[in-house]
Amino acid sequence: MMDHPTFERENQERVQAVESSFHQAGKPLSKPGRILIGEGTVFKQGRKKIQQKILFLFTDILVYGSIVVPGRWYKKQKIIPLEDIELEDLEDSDIFKHQWLIRTQSKSFFVSAPSYEEKKAWIEHINECRSSLMQGTSCKPSKKFAVSSIPDEAACKCMRCLSTKFGGANRRHHCRNCGFLVCNSCSKQRAVIDHIHPTKKLRICSFCYKNINEEKFRDRGDSGGKSSKSEEEDFCPSGEENEKVEEGEIGIYSPSNWLDTKNGTWERLSIYDYPKSIPSQ
Repeated sequence: MMDHPTFERENQERVQAVESSFHQAGKPLSKPGRILIGEGTVFKQGRKKIQQKILFLFTDILVYGSIVVPGRWYKKQKIIPLEDIELEDLEDSDIFKHQWLIRTQSKSFFVSAPSYEEKKAWIEHINECRSSLMQGTSCKPSKKFAVSSIPDEAACKCMRCLSTKFGGANRRHHCRNCGFLVCNSCSKQRAVIDHIHPTKKLRICSFCYKNINEEKFRDRGDSGGKSSKSEEEDFCPSGEENEKVEEGEIGIYSPSNWLDTKNGTWERLSIYDYPKSIPSQ
């Protein structure tokens, strides 16, 4: 069924519909052999608030963005190659239910589904697609992942100097190397973290700055080599300067849709819960 001309046409229409929903601000998504596996809404834990996001899973990439008009218009498109993703299932917290951690080279963040069934479906589908991609291509999985930043409410004072209290003029900052919440005095340094961005200098704490410089001195001195950007680095910017808090309130939740790869049809989660064999690329 997956090789049937009718399925290929319908899949191409679905992929183009996702591409068009991001309007001119989005990157092209149509690619030979790329299949849309699932879509739905999740909640992403930002530094200031929980934001609702639209999530699209393809056979080789994960795409997410901010919701402007549900089902019609999205913005701030982010594209992550599946080989650059690592998932970690998490226990429920007091305020964040059905959550898991998405790790990438440039950024790691917490997401939550509206139900346990939705969470399990997302994790299993992503892992299944990633496994099939690794088996069917020459793609190599990432070995380094960005740390997950500690939420703002987790600390009332700097986690390095342990003296500066946050509030007023004393803003919280995240060290991009360790994820700690630190004050401005303890995070004045900038450094390149290769697996996050090959050239951009990011805010880091004084402790990490010292460790990074010592490691550079030991391993490669002052080498300034530059590497090419990956798909994720082009489309998924990192750094505090690039991520802005969404102003809108959490919108209306819509159940996830998943591709039944046996019949080539789309079904709601309540009918088709978990992945069936995904075709190799």
